[in-house]
Amino acid sequence: MPPRTPMLDRVKIPADMRNLSTEQLKQLADELRAETIDTVSVTGGHLGSSLGVVELTVAIHAVFDTPSDRLIWDVGHQTYPHKILTGRRDRIRTLRQPGGLSGFTRRSESEYDPFGAAHSSTSISAGLGMAVARDLQDPNSTRNVISVIGDGAMSAGMAYEAMNNAGAIKSRLIVILNDNDMSIAPPVGAMSAYLSRLISSRSFLSLRDFAAKMAKRFPRTLERTARRAEEYARGILTGGTLFEELGFYYVGPIDGHNLDHLLPVLRNLRDSDGMEPVLLHVVTQKGKGYAPAEASGDKYHGVQKFNVITGEQTKAPPGPPQYTHVFAKALIAEAEVNPKVVAITAAMPGGTGLDKFAQKFPTRIFDVGIAEQHAVTFAAGMATEGMAPFCAIYSTFLQRGYDQLVHDVVLQSLPVRFAMDRAGLVGADGATHAGAYDLCYLGGLPGIVIMAPSDEAELMHAVATAAAIDDRPSAFRYPRGEGMGVDLPARGSVWEIGKGRILREGSNVAILALGPRVAEAMAAAEELAARGLSSTVADARFMKPLDQALIAQLARHHEVLITIEDSAAGGFGAAVAHYLSWAGAFDHGLKFRPMTFPDRLIDHNAPAAQLVDAGLTARHIVDHALAALGTNAGHGLVAIPAQ
Repeated sequence: MPPRTPMLDRVKIPADMRNLSTEQLKQLADELRAETIDTVSVTGGHLGSSLGVVELTVAIHAVFDTPSDRLIWDVGHQTYPHKILTGRRDRIRTLRQPGGLSGFTRRSESEYDPFGAAHSSTSISAGLGMAVARDLQDPNSTRNVISVIGDGAMSAGMAYEAMNNAGAIKSRLIVILNDNDMSIAPPVGAMSAYLSRLISSRSFLSLRDFAAKMAKRFPRTLERTARRAEEYARGILTGGTLFEELGFYYVGPIDGHNLDHLLPVLRNLRDSDGMEPVLLHVVTQKGKGYAPAEASGDKYHGVQKFNVITGEQTKAPPGPPQYTHVFAKALIAEAEVNPKVVAITAAMPGGTGLDKFAQKFPTRIFDVGIAEQHAVTFAAGMATEGMAPFCAIYSTFLQRGYDQLVHDVVLQSLPVRFAMDRAGLVGADGATHAGAYDLCYLGGLPGIVIMAPSDEAELMHAVATAAAIDDRPSAFRYPRGEGMGVDLPARGSVWEIGKGRILREGSNVAILALGPRVAEAMAAAEELAARGLSSTVADARFMKPLDQALIAQLARHHEVLITIEDSAAGGFGAAVAHYLSWAGAFDHGLKFRPMTFPDRLIDHNAPAAQLVDAGLTARHIVDHALAALGTNAGHGLVAIPAQ
């Protein structure tokens, strides 16, 4: 038998797929899966979820007229096959690399990405907005809007808010529920596929419409009864009663890896002229087609570079423990002496280290799903009953629960402890996952204690301090990745609230650092000393309450005061400047330089390169100090701080 002609080489954009036979599309899916595996083996990234939607991606682009038809992916973890098929194959091995393709959808990257994503549960809301905009601008438009959302993302309230709104608006919208974990589907097979084709067909929908018009001639009670009977009949047969109640026409479940099932149903939905939103329920398997990923979905959700044949991931050489692991160690130590300590996570037990806490205290950990708003108020409720809840959420995801943090925690002065992982820059995940804003959005809240440990031992002390605070909310932030390699105590010690520490004393320049930038401040002090300038380095430990005595001392005894933090402007440096202004420090000639992230997004890159891009290294501290002192002996990087 002659070798098959490669199909993937023939597909430059989705339009190239639309005259292919089903058998050719199956071949294309096989090649696309192999290309995805090979790509991620080189770049690292989200493998399992991308492999789970290969056939679905092929089917959608083969049936619908993208990019004219809008295709919105939720989160974006699963979009690598989509990127390959939409004109980006030649750049796919730059995925998550400096200057390369984003690991998520991005509007500026391609016209096939109509909506940027990286946080969960947004696709239905965005899709509904596009559908309504279409109807307002052209009521006769045949443009389709397709939102693909995973079952995990359906645990967030925002998805149900959007579905409830869509059901009421009755705008034409197709939602594809990619069910790969929740097991909410009944058995998927030939009967289910047949029913799905039947109820999505134009003939069935026309008959249904005719029956509905006839029913309107009946008395109102009979009309209502007939309508609900039809909905429940399909709900019982297919399992879609919940979605029907939200106003969606439910189709499914069908096998999301079987193109013989997917293609006819998608064509039916494309050709339907109905005005109600439709939910197509497809069942898939994470890691489909790659045995190591099929066998261990969690392990292969996000991967490092790996060997395609063995599946073995490249391991970094042994180094200091990860901050996440240190947090888990510290929290376990507190829970061992305080039975009221409980842990809460929003679908990230492994990412936050709470899987280790769960092994030790399985009844004292609560994973609430992708529901940060609920997580915060749930923790508040526990706090009212005397428990000591630690709510462990990535900094970037805590933004989703800000209203609850303000109203349900801070306004009631409840002792909820927020462990904010991934504070600062986060490497390959880029701007969507950077913890850049927590100091800004927490800093203005009355009564909250905000801490930022400078190394992993200090993190253990911050956890112990938070555990001891029982009269108000508290938060502590720490970065992604390895610690500094310092020795760890068996259990943290409780800090005096609002007190920093001086690590090095000098006379010309004072550097007041918050969090991990302390190490860069110490390195900068060494370089300044080599230039004949004496520097004081202080570790603030707290953003709130500020150590005003320490700040006043630094301002009085130094010509230049520099603050530095892993945060956007408006955080720690702004709080220090506010205090100094009212204290009159600037009236006496103090030269103050707050170093923060610049007022732009920092794109994905290696963490060290991101810090250089942000201007937050020892070299930048030295240059700011020299510029403030009026010397030209610096590296020439800055003249006026461009923050």
